[in-house]
Order: sequence, then structure tokens, then C-alpha cells
Amino acid sequence: MAMAYRMATTGMGVSDECLSLFQELKRKKAHRYIVFKIDEKSKKVLVDKTGGAAESYDDFTASLPDNDCRYAVFDFDYVTVDNCQKSKIFFIAWLVFHLLMYPLFFVVWVNVF
Repeated sequence: MAMAYRMATTGMGVSDECLSLFQELKRKKAHRYIVFKIDEKSKKVLVDKTGGAAESYDDFTASLPDNDCRYAVFDFDYVTVDNCQKSKIFFIAWLVFHLLMYPLFFVVWVNVF
């Protein structure tokens, strides 16, 4: 209910593909990262790129545009001091500040997620 309310008040939606790919990343570890973009015409968050499970953080950063803003999730694997394999999913807002007002647009719509 809260998600539907947020989308209704912001006028922004999230495509079904975004949700299903995120679930694949979270549950099946099918992707290392997902990069999202905002389509201004349809007022929706769409999938821009995905990275396979074997890709690295360097591959992820190379996939981000130099001249546009994006949202992304990255599944980070690490080993604790107790030698336990762990994973954390990070939400990333990629903002290009030389675009002036466009990053502000992205910050305002981050609540859709």
C-alpha cells in the first residue's frame, strides 16, 4: 500500500521489469548489478543495463554514463573476519552534477524506490 501511495503522489512509476530483475538479483543471484533510468515521457523507472553474476564492481562503474544520471543496485559479496561468505545489496544514485537541475530531479524521485 505504501508503494502505491508513493507512486500516486509523485506521479512516477516503476516498470514490472525493474521489480522482477531486482527479485532475480536478490533471490537467485542472477545479476551482479542493475542500472535504472528515468523515462521522462512515460514517467517510469526503466531498466537500462544489467550485469551478469560474474561481473565486477569495475564492470559496473564502466557501465555508468558520464553524461547522465542513473539509479543502480549492486550485489556486493565479501568474506567476514570469521571467514563467512556474506552479501549486501547497495542502492546507488549516480548523479552528474554538471547537468545542473537534472540531479535534483533524481534526488526528488528516489523515494519511488
